[in-house]
Amino acid sequence: MLYIGVDLGGTKIAAGIVDENGQILFKDSIFTKSERPFEQVAADMASLILSIIQKAGYSMSDIGGIGIGSPGAIDNEHGVVVFANNLGWHNVKLRSELQKYINLPIYMENDANVAGLAESVFGAGQGIKNAIALTLGTGIGGAIIINGKIYGGTHHVGAELGHLIVQVDGGRQCTCGNSGCWERYASATALINFGKEAVLEHPDSMILKLTNGNPDGINAKIIEDAARAGDQIAVEIFDRYIYYLAMGIISIINAFDPEVIIIGGGVSGAGDFLLKPLIEKVKEHIFYKELDYADIRLAKLGNDAGIIGAAMLATNKYLI
Repeated sequence: MLYIGVDLGGTKIAAGIVDENGQILFKDSIFTKSERPFEQVAADMASLILSIIQKAGYSMSDIGGIGIGSPGAIDNEHGVVVFANNLGWHNVKLRSELQKYINLPIYMENDANVAGLAESVFGAGQGIKNAIALTLGTGIGGAIIINGKIYGGTHHVGAELGHLIVQVDGGRQCTCGNSGCWERYASATALINFGKEAVLEHPDSMILKLTNGNPDGINAKIIEDAARAGDQIAVEIFDRYIYYLAMGIISIINAFDPEVIIIGGGVSGAGDFLLKPLIEKVKEHIFYKELDYADIRLAKLGNDAGIIGAAMLATNKYLI
């Protein structure tokens, strides 16, 4: 049996046909145009799904179901996107809207959760029952996998690990309205902000030279490149970033004791330059030094994780 996985984002909707081994057989994408009424977005999503089935040479009878990974808080039981801020959606009945066009079972979950599920089953955590997946991007996406299934929490808002409070007094302001959230210190955005702040005091840093003197051109890769080249300011920024990342990971280990923690997202592109010092920092500060603790690994599936994980939802095997 084949399944459809849909990765719904604020900019793009990607969909793919996935087999039971997690292999994408065909995929395509369209622009979301999320400023429109959700009914129009849903109609385009349905058209995309029907289009990939036709283009790949399959029929509806080949498809066992559809899974959707969406930003925000998702109520799969009722087929509702409770809220998704970057889409401007509140209490959107996405399942029933899609079923006006497609008569197939539809399952829904948070996008970070489905990406983490894909990594835990077919990616870096293959063969592992209990895993935590982190996506280091604009914020920090989290996924909690327990006994091979997504744990989304009683009220469908579990795994918001980026909003763990790591700085109580005088913490950095977060987009969620609180201060001191972990993603303000350990996301790609945080690393970029550290760089922009540093070059104000150290304009001779290689970081600024790599952007031709434009602080707005600083990204995570530029800071990484400058640190690899030995620029002292960049090295200090990257070390500070790894410290914050490690402290959050230690808190997660203390709370969940998973077998594996999987690191994905843009910053994970640094590879061993990130992973090796991160593992050392966790080892240095971990609470129970005499016992084994979570193996920290880099994600393997890249941008395909959202499609694969969403398709896995449609098997109805991976939701607690």
